[in-house]
Amino acid sequence: MAYRKPLTDEEGEVREWTKEDFASAVPFSQLPKSLQAKLRSLKKPRGPQKAPTKEVVTIRLSRDVVEQLRASGPGWQTRVDTALRQWVETQPKRRRA
Repeated sequence: MAYRKPLTDEEGEVREWTKEDFASAVPFSQLPKSLQAKLRSLKKPRGPQKAPTKEVVTIRLSRDVVEQLRASGPGWQTRVDTALRQWVETQPKRRRA
């Protein structure tokens, strides 16, 4: 069997697939039944949040800003949240209209 490059690195990050990776892939339904059962048992659905702590919003940001944030690596959204929280805490309290 030919050597195949691992799909993940030491940190568990998945590398980009090559043409050879796609060519050797098989559908889930074609995997051995025992492996299908094992993989299904590993999948644990996430329950509802008891008290949602974050809200999904849509904002428009400059492309270069977003590129730099994403390039900073995993956790960039959490770092943006932290930076915005710190900024909000420095602002005077305002009444809502």
